[in-house]
Amino acid sequence: MRVNIAVAVDPNGSTTSLYEPGRILVYRKEQGSWRVVQEFEYDLEQDKGVRHMRQKVDEVVRFLAAESQVFVGLSVIGIPYFEIEKAGLSIWEFEGNPEEFLDYIITKEEEAQLERDQIQPVAIPEPQETSPGYYAISLKEIQENHSGVTTKQVLLPFLQKGAFNNLEILCNHVPPWLEAMAMEKNYDYLKEQISSKEVKVNLTKKN
Repeated sequence: MRVNIAVAVDPNGSTTSLYEPGRILVYRKEQGSWRVVQEFEYDLEQDKGVRHMRQKVDEVVRFLAAESQVFVGLSVIGIPYFEIEKAGLSIWEFEGNPEEFLDYIITKEEEAQLERDQIQPVAIPEPQETSPGYYAISLKEIQENHSGVTTKQVLLPFLQKGAFNNLEILCNHVPPWLEAMAMEKNYDYLKEQISSKEVKVNLTKKN
């Protein structure tokens, strides 16, 4: 399995957040050793406003999608997380020097690919209408069973259509991309912790 791993690093070579200016180094393992095969300097320039920042995020994501299959940062949250995942990359968070964790990541990626290859196709659940314009869905089963169906596969088509007033989502943990998606689509986002292993999220269309 040949995988390029992109890592956001600071001037000292340690992992950093995309919200901090830095470099993205693309690593590939060749003849038993990791070497840098591509490099990209970035700065989201947040002080210039959200629209400008989104343009900078798009530049980063285009580079990542063209050069790598895995992205690693110190912290990967918000709009960058949403856009990188949408581009199809695996996302990892690590602290330290890339050489300390690259072998671990490639091993886990290979194991995950083997599991995906062995999984039988399963039906993807859909939100059910509880009253006109109001829908509900539980993600708990797919989160607990590791069936290979992702929360994005379940929710994204429904959210993109936007044919609802309110969507109630019950889950073990909130998908990390969901809040960014709510912001993107201009939905009201309300999270309620029901118990230690149960969270309810309500997405409501703004008037």
